[in-house]
Amino acid sequence: MKTKSNHKKWFQLKHTKINHPRNGYEKEYLAAREWCENQQMQDWYIRSIDGLKLHAFYLPADNPKRIILLSHGYKGTSFGSIAHMAEFLHENDSSLLFVDQRCCGKSEGKYITFGAKEQYDILAWIRRISRINKERLPIYLYGQSMGAATVLLAAGHKLPEEVKGIIADCGFHSLKQQLKDIAKGWFHLHWIGLLLIRVDILCRYYAGFRMQDTDTTRALLKNKRPILFFHGKEDTYVWPKNTIINYEKCTAPKELVLVPGARHLCSSFVAPELYKKKLIEFFEDNDK
Repeated sequence: MKTKSNHKKWFQLKHTKINHPRNGYEKEYLAAREWCENQQMQDWYIRSIDGLKLHAFYLPADNPKRIILLSHGYKGTSFGSIAHMAEFLHENDSSLLFVDQRCCGKSEGKYITFGAKEQYDILAWIRRISRINKERLPIYLYGQSMGAATVLLAAGHKLPEEVKGIIADCGFHSLKQQLKDIAKGWFHLHWIGLLLIRVDILCRYYAGFRMQDTDTTRALLKNKRPILFFHGKEDTYVWPKNTIINYEKCTAPKELVLVPGARHLCSSFVAPELYKKKLIEFFEDNDK
């Protein structure tokens, strides 16, 4: 007779699969992607500060009230989970810029740097938006996962007055914190100090950034823009405590929305009406 083993599984990549919106919400996920692919979007290109050719899709609204930059997550796509609210935002008079992060989509790059260099790419995209924003419409930065950490890091820099707010969904606090959480939650390793030192050396040698460059603390202390934080309570990819830490570090006007039953990037799928309501309220409060 077989008995259940009490041994824990040490290698649980299932977290990557079960946290993706396609797990349980594939119909909605694919519908959002299809909507984006059917729109007549403009291809935009810029150069990063380290010489990479970066790409984004721009979708202007007929009567725009604001412009929203959408920043996807690690190895994500312009029309992935970040696009779930795109149709709603566009119908509510928002022009949209779907950024391809470095190494993703049509953008060049060899290494993903978890926000360390991507934050400067966001600043470059903001400057590109400003060139066409003759009416000085409000600009918002909307990021998910690594894309959320990236826009939070960008908020620590001097931004144009037109940038009115930031939306951060399931963002991590730092690469170091993320690796510690994965080690503990996925592999049951509770102390990885030496490994983190080695990872930091590799990041410096190969990709030219330090792990501390991904820590959002300094940016959140400098930032003065309002931030709307979302996180799914059942997220086991980026633990909710990351957003709670970011929320607590933030000294600007802020709101935290934790969605019961939602895994990573699934808050807008689990509670779409609440998500939409919070977005509209955020715009109404800050569009001035």
